[in-house]
Amino acid sequence: MVNISEVLEPIAAWFRSLGIPEPIVHWGHPFMMAIVVFVLGSFVGLAGWRGKLLEGKDKDAALKSRIAHRQLTPWLFLFLAGGYIGGVLSLVMQHKPIFESPHFWTGSLALLLLLINGTISLSGFAGNKPALRAVHAYLGSVALGVLFLHAALGLKLGISL
Repeated sequence: MVNISEVLEPIAAWFRSLGIPEPIVHWGHPFMMAIVVFVLGSFVGLAGWRGKLLEGKDKDAALKSRIAHRQLTPWLFLFLAGGYIGGVLSLVMQHKPIFESPHFWTGSLALLLLLINGTISLSGFAGNKPALRAVHAYLGSVALGVLFLHAALGLKLGISL
């Protein structure tokens, strides 16, 4: 069985050799990801719901929200995926176990949910089916909820290290 920490250790050692101050190694990932989740994630989720809820009421506002949602969501996923890698690497840099924390598992679950949700969207909602649009909205909300739980677990992890 492959030990992920051993595979990532040469990269972690290189980052350690840069002399990055310990508080940045320890709290850099949580600080940056809090911005991504709470600011960008909340905006993306609210823009998606606003576009859905204003659909029959204010066509221009609904379209504007949908466009913002569609433009920013790939960036959210990219930042979350990069943050995921950075978080794992931060643990390896600090010589901490990866798989023992619920924080790791909620991060993995959130990315999986968002990947599924992105696939639904990229499929064109299978011919613009209302049921798939609803699944997309609720699955995205669940993913955002998992990310908020993930943040709480990350704070708990950071304090315990």
